Amino acid sequence: MTEPRSAEFQRGWDAAIQAARDWHEAKAKQTLVLSRRSRFPKNLEREAEVHKQSAEMMMTLSPDDV
Repeated sequence: MTEPRSAEFQRGWDAAIQAARDWHEAKAKQTLVLSRRSRFPKNLEREAEVHKQSAEMMMTLSPDDV
């Protein structure tokens, strides 16, 4: 049986998830900008899509998953 989580733990968890989500969103934007300047934009566009999907999936994680 899992222990009840403290409010402090939950705040830390939420902050960590938000930081990871923000990082993935920033990397997606950065990669899209780079793809506009690249001779091979498709690879960078795929990488940006992976970062977008990762950012979306961050919100589905719970402390029980790790």
